[in-house]
Amino acid sequence: MDYSRYQTLHITRRGQDGAVIDLQMKAQNGKLPTAGHDGHWELSEIWRDIDKDDSVRAVVLRGEGMGFSGGGDLALVQDMASDFAVRTRVWKEARDLVYNVINCDKPIVSAMHGPAVGAGLVAGLLADISIAAKTAKIVDGHTRLGVAAGDHAAICWPLLCGMAKAKYYLMLCEAVTGEEAERIGLVSLAVDDDQLLTKAYEVADKLAAGSTTAIRWTKYSLNNWYRQAGPSFDTSLALEFMGFGGPDVHEGVASLRDRRAPRY
Repeated sequence: MDYSRYQTLHITRRGQDGAVIDLQMKAQNGKLPTAGHDGHWELSEIWRDIDKDDSVRAVVLRGEGMGFSGGGDLALVQDMASDFAVRTRVWKEARDLVYNVINCDKPIVSAMHGPAVGAGLVAGLLADISIAAKTAKIVDGHTRLGVAAGDHAAICWPLLCGMAKAKYYLMLCEAVTGEEAERIGLVSLAVDDDQLLTKAYEVADKLAAGSTTAIRWTKYSLNNWYRQAGPSFDTSLALEFMGFGGPDVHEGVASLRDRRAPRY
């Protein structure tokens, strides 16, 4: 499989026979990985190629720089708010990102540190084994931006941490530390910051050494819980993208650029 077309993702191989893909989202200006036009498409598409690559037995997903992911690039958000063609294209990519992660037959391990927001967080929480540094800051930023919590929220947060916690964190846009995320069941494990990659690689190597059919079929079976939530997810995504055509998102973008509280 030729992964050279991916420019916002740094892809290397590790482990025995290079069976583990180390997939790193590149930081912008050395700070945080953010999803612009290209990055959003690449993060949605990469899972199709990994699914078809018979040489892959496991994947580690991580972020470069100061955090795991910094959310959508504000220029992309502005284009979505003002251009119908962009909005419909990104809606399809957002849908594909969720379903491609769920349907990718290779086990995925996420290693989240620092801020974890936006498209990166989608893959991070839908990963089969999600590992967070204890000081990681998980935030679903949709309501702060002025749109519904769409992408992954409705399909997995209520199942992982329960409806009461999901509503609290999603509606109020409250941050969840990695340590608290483990306590409420939002992530699989929380570890000390300096042990994050060590643990992620350890888990991925163990998955890569296991029975491929047993592990992949277990993943497929368990992910039917997510597939059952497909209609709820599709509705939430439609409502999110309807919000990108409304007035509140413009104030959300302006407030983020001005580093102030929004005035809705």
